[in-house]
Amino acid sequence: MTAVPADQPDVVPDYARTGAYFLAAQGGDRAALDVLVQELTPLLWQVARMQGLDRDSSADVVQTVWLELLGSLTKIHSPNALVAWLITVTKRESWRLRRNTSDHRTDDEAALSHLPDPRPMPEDRLLETDRRTRLWTAVDQLPERCRTLLRIVAFSPRPDYSAVGRALNMPEGSIGPTRGRCLAKLRKLLTADPTDNWR
Repeated sequence: MTAVPADQPDVVPDYARTGAYFLAAQGGDRAALDVLVQELTPLLWQVARMQGLDRDSSADVVQTVWLELLGSLTKIHSPNALVAWLITVTKRESWRLRRNTSDHRTDDEAALSHLPDPRPMPEDRLLETDRRTRLWTAVDQLPERCRTLLRIVAFSPRPDYSAVGRALNMPEGSIGPTRGRCLAKLRKLLTADPTDNWR
C-alpha cells in the first residue's frame, strides 16, 4: 500500500457505489469483488491493527475476512450492511487470533534463522528504517484524532468516507477537511529541520 501524496485532492466515494459493486459481486462479477477488496482492505487492516495485532497478523486477519465474505455473499441481504459486516468480522477474527497466539511463533523463527536474509543490504535497510522512524515519530506528535484518521485514510487511494466516519464516530463531511489539516501538520513537522532532506 502506498501513502497518498499530500497534494492529492480528497476523493469521497459514493457509498451507493460500494453497494453496487457488492450487488455485482453477489451476481458473480469477480472484477466487482476485486474493486471492493482494493478499496476496503486498508480500512480493515487498520481495524485489525487497532485490536493490537502486528502487521503480519493484521494481514492474515484481513485475508481471512475476505475469504469469509466469499462464503457469505448470499447471506448479506443489504448492500449497506457490507462494511459494518466486514468491520465486525475483522474485529472478531482479530480477537480470535490474539487468544490463540502462543509461543510457537518463536519456534518458527528459530527454525528459519539459518536461512539467508533476502532483504536489501544493511545500509539500504538503515536508510529506510531511519526514514520510517522519522515519519512515525512525526505522526506520533500529532493529536490522537489525526493519528487515527491518517492511519486509515492516508494509505487508501479511495477511502470510503462513510465507512471511516462510522468507524471513528466522525461526521462524514468533516473527514476530508480534517485529513487535509492533519497532513499539513505532518508535513510541517517533517520539514521543520532545514538540514533534513525529507522528500
